[in-house]
Amino acid sequence: MNVRRGDLLRYATGSVGMGVWVTVPGLLLLYFLTHTLGVAPALAGLTLLLPKIIDVVVHPYLGSRSDRDARRTGNRIGMLRAGLLLAVAMAGMFSVPDGLTGAAAALWVGGWFIAGNLLFACFQVPYLTTPSDLRVGYHERTRVFMFRMLFLTLGLLGAGVAAPALVAAGGRGDYARMAVLLSVVMVVSGLVAITGVRRLTAHAGFRAPAESHSTRADVAAAWRDRDFRALVLSYLFTGTTTHLFLAALPFYTEYVFDDTKLTAVFMGAFLGPAVIAGPVWARVSRRIGKQRGLLISQAVFVAGSLAPLSGYGLAPAVVVVVALGIAFAGLQLFAFSMVPDAVAAAAVQDTTRAGAYTGVWTATEATGTAIGPYLYSAVLALGGFVATTEGHTVTQSSSAHTALLLGFTVVPAVLMAVALFFQLRWTLDRPGASPAAADLPSSAAG
Repeated sequence: MNVRRGDLLRYATGSVGMGVWVTVPGLLLLYFLTHTLGVAPALAGLTLLLPKIIDVVVHPYLGSRSDRDARRTGNRIGMLRAGLLLAVAMAGMFSVPDGLTGAAAALWVGGWFIAGNLLFACFQVPYLTTPSDLRVGYHERTRVFMFRMLFLTLGLLGAGVAAPALVAAGGRGDYARMAVLLSVVMVVSGLVAITGVRRLTAHAGFRAPAESHSTRADVAAAWRDRDFRALVLSYLFTGTTTHLFLAALPFYTEYVFDDTKLTAVFMGAFLGPAVIAGPVWARVSRRIGKQRGLLISQAVFVAGSLAPLSGYGLAPAVVVVVALGIAFAGLQLFAFSMVPDAVAAAAVQDTTRAGAYTGVWTATEATGTAIGPYLYSAVLALGGFVATTEGHTVTQSSSAHTALLLGFTVVPAVLMAVALFFQLRWTLDRPGASPAAADLPSSAAG
């Protein structure tokens, strides 16, 4: 069965708002804390890390809760509606009262970040479970995620370019206005997505999840799945790498090229080509499979991460960032579209719990989004990087400059190499385990 294009467009629109939340805190929050609020790098890193620890527990719980709701009501709409309140947390997180600096400012930001992560999970878990609920085949699942990744990239691109431009002056008011403006975008995209979810499940069919007894049992069932476990471990390091890149980019543009406005330029170079690369990667998938495409994307990211060590100028830097953006599109499309493949393979044995799988997956993603910036902040702290407040500048030591460069190059290259190692353990795309093997018995080829 082929999913209708109009339904896909409505569903995929929700990824625009998700892209805003993924991009803005990941790109600006560490810089906001250390350069506007006067929070030391070590404390700033903890401010970003600790709220995500809660996600490790919350996401699997919400996955199981979503499955229970789906069995009872035949849909996952209720949690999606609750997730619309994420816009409030987005605005609150960047609207820090005057006079709050250092630890007090970190506490304010961290509290709103916790609230935002919980609300984001309420939307993200049922939203990303939807492709696993549909009665469609291997390639059609890739098509669903191709549309989703296209709109996610548009959200990432729009936020990645607009947000740095809106806060270029570096003032607290600039950050607050930016957050309010982008929060409106998040609400609108979420409302459209809810209509898309309704239409998709009505037309393509809804596969109710299996019965379960507890969140712990659901997580254990997902973790026993060897292929899913390999995919999760690989994506943990992939997500850590890409979010480290986002957190490090403002530091790279300021201290290597001495121009903070280049952050928006580099984000455009990173995400602009990804809009085109997503459909191209989808066609590549039909020729060589998702596993090979994902391994190629990971290898390109390893090589691209190391390239800045050569000390090239601005033009070569933009070219490398474009290559990284193309690889990023593949990393996202292939990894996410392989989750419903694992769910469908488990369905053959009638053990699938789509919400539980998605809960574990999004918990992994949330962990990566936290560990990446935290690792970079730790590297900065080890290098002796000094924080500052709005309107003040400091001269960083040579060790701090070395640390911020190594954190932007060697560290992500090593992390992505580990991701590639785990990804090699995926078996569903190997000869003898054809893509059709991961299809639902009752589904048609995509």
